[in-house]
Amino acid sequence: MKLWSHSRDELLDLPIDALAMLVLEAFGPNGWNVDSFFKGAAQSHTVFNQPGVAERIADAWSWLEAHALISPNPAQSTSPNARRVTQAGREALQHGLTRLKAGQRLDVDLHPSLAWTIRRQFLLGEFELAAFAALREVEIRVRALGSFGDELIGVALMANAFNPKGPGPLADPQAESGEREAMMALFRGAIGTFKNPSSHRAVNYDDPVLAAEVVLLADLLMRLLDRVEARRTSSP
Repeated sequence: MKLWSHSRDELLDLPIDALAMLVLEAFGPNGWNVDSFFKGAAQSHTVFNQPGVAERIADAWSWLEAHALISPNPAQSTSPNARRVTQAGREALQHGLTRLKAGQRLDVDLHPSLAWTIRRQFLLGEFELAAFAALREVEIRVRALGSFGDELIGVALMANAFNPKGPGPLADPQAESGEREAMMALFRGAIGTFKNPSSHRAVNYDDPVLAAEVVLLADLLMRLLDRVEARRTSSP
């Protein structure tokens, strides 16, 4: 449904991000002059001049610029009001808000081992590869910290590394047995649920939010491994 086909009440009630996407669509994929856009809206669309609508559209415009979906147009540097739709804006128009919001979930300080390559894969739309690669990095690090050979992989590797009864080389000997059991279950569950299936068959991450959450899970596991490494380094 196009921006100007909405009633005043609908425009005022829409969530700011949903309204912003309608404004972006109305602005056009090639962009133009922001001042002309607002003046044209005032002249051509009655609803724009109804109480509160212009201010609400301005709020949505600010949201677009804050999220880098619209930017100044360097090709028209003499016009301070010239705007262009950014690459992120074009992708948002093509794929919708779900993908945009999923990418925003990863706009955090990811663990250094994941920050560059995994975020880049995700933003390129390679959701399955990003999720798989993030958990592969966890597996590689567990193997290195535990000094395991390449023959031990996946869930079996996690079980041996965090064995609560041994205890395994990465288990915390000072922790209560239930906590050691839970730590092993966390790593086994993450690898068994999200990494192993991708190792054996194509997994369709048609929901990019799920893929983003898998990456964030890998980030958490990496930070727990930081603690494991710090504990083992400080132990006599």
